[in-house]
Formats: sequence, C-alpha cells, structure tokens
Amino acid sequence: MVGKAIHRYEMISDGDRILVGLSGGKDSLTLMWILIERLQRILIEYELFPVYIDPGFEGGFGQSLAAYCNQAGYNLRIEHTDYGLQAHGAENRENPCFLCSWHRRKRLFEIADELGCNKVALGHHKDDIIETLFMNICYAGEISTMKPAQTFFKGLFTVIRPLALVDEDTTKRFAREQKFPKFVNPCPSSNNSKRREIKKMLDRLYRDNKKVRGNIFRAMSHVNPDYLI
Repeated sequence: MVGKAIHRYEMISDGDRILVGLSGGKDSLTLMWILIERLQRILIEYELFPVYIDPGFEGGFGQSLAAYCNQAGYNLRIEHTDYGLQAHGAENRENPCFLCSWHRRKRLFEIADELGCNKVALGHHKDDIIETLFMNICYAGEISTMKPAQTFFKGLFTVIRPLALVDEDTTKRFAREQKFPKFVNPCPSSNNSKRREIKKMLDRLYRDNKKVRGNIFRAMSHVNPDYLI
C-alpha cells in the first residue's frame, strides 16, 4: 500500500532529499523502516534525514530514540525545544495540541531548508487523515483534512505521507513484528486530546460496520458541491 500511495500521488522522485519527521511512535518508525528498505529494491535514489523535535517535557525519550536509530543504522537529529511547555501555558488551555504541532511543523520546515531537503515525510496514516477531517468539521468549522502530498511555500517543500493508504491496525501489527521499541509520551495531553475523542467516536462506527472507514476515506475524493451549502 505504501508503494501504491507513493506512485499514485507522485511522492518521491530520483534525487530527492527527504526530511523524515520521527516522533518515536509506531507510525513514524514504520515509515522510516519502509523508506530505507525501498532503497534496496527500486531504481531511483533518495536521501533520508530523520529529525526528532523534542517538545521539552520532563522525562523525554530523545536520547533513547537516538540510541535506537543508531543501532538501526541511521543518525537521528534531535532538536530540543520548549514548544510543548509553551503550548500548555496558562494562556493556551483550550487547544495545546494545535499550537505545539504548529511550532514543530514550522521547525521541521526550517531544518529542511537548512539541510537542502525538498520533501518532508510524515507518518500520518489513513486513520489520521479521516480523524483530521472530523476534527476540522467539529472544531474548526470547515471541511478539510491532510493531503497525501501537498506543496508549501510556492513549491519550495512538499509534505508527503506515504502511509496515507495504510490503516492504523496495519502499522500496529508491523511494529509488533519488527519489535520496535515503545517510548512513553510525556505530554500531559497525550491521553486527553480532541483527536482521541474523535478516534473513540469513529471506533464505535467502525465496530458497527466494517465498510465505514473505507467509505469515509473515499468520500474525501468524491465531493458533490451541489449538495453543500
């Protein structure tokens, strides 16, 4: 499915320099593994630059993640920040996740520019894309989501999501098979976010009808504007 997504959305070309955003979670570790493995069996070449943005919480796992990456054969750049602490400040109680994410994404673009990367690869999968659709409807009042491939800054960078066609359950199984390490997220909002609320709602729908997930995903590319306000 990853190869299908890469080809369908023209994500990777020969000579690309790709910054890979590693969070320490199963999805980004799966993404990095696949992007490295593909280089051994495809005709094109690209370079990978894994980066972890440390949000600054006490009890962080940056060094442990770096040690794992080193053992796996690639060097991880750790960017130490206080973005998580800022986002959870007294003046920003309503939506700390949005502010922290915005700062981390901005820093990834800055590092990509510094490294001469033209692509930024993120580990978002099909379920993330669906959840973002519902988050934007419920909390932003608009119908939008993350695209599998999207250009920014007049084409200077392209954000790619090679796992866009992969269900989260698949990355869970793959992570278990590969015995990826589990890092405990020290963020105080990790178990109480708006995304988690949406995920619980969707999980109930999926349990009742196995076709719902696929139907929602297909609906995002089959919009009928004649029946929207």
